[in-house]
Amino acid sequence: MVRITVLLAAACLASAGAAAQTNDLVAYQGTNAIRLTDTACTDAAVLERIEPEARPYFRQARATVDGKSYRACWGALPMAVVLVYEDGDQGMLPLSALQKPVDI
Repeated sequence: MVRITVLLAAACLASAGAAAQTNDLVAYQGTNAIRLTDTACTDAAVLERIEPEARPYFRQARATVDGKSYRACWGALPMAVVLVYEDGDQGMLPLSALQKPVDI
């Protein structure tokens, strides 16, 4: 089992108290997308892959790749977000790739 420990920057998290969808951020690449929310990560399959002391800093995420949906959690770093997926995959996404979602 791969575990991850990261130093998280609280300044990159959206402000508390607002509706989650208002604070969502998305990274698009063609038809693929990663949506980050400000909701605390509660996905047991993902949390078991994150060191216990880092878990409170992770938030819910969902990725859609080639039409398939994946659960994930994300944590903020100064210039990127760390993503940990339900299947153990991990990645980083630069903050510059994030934008407000375009929902219709």
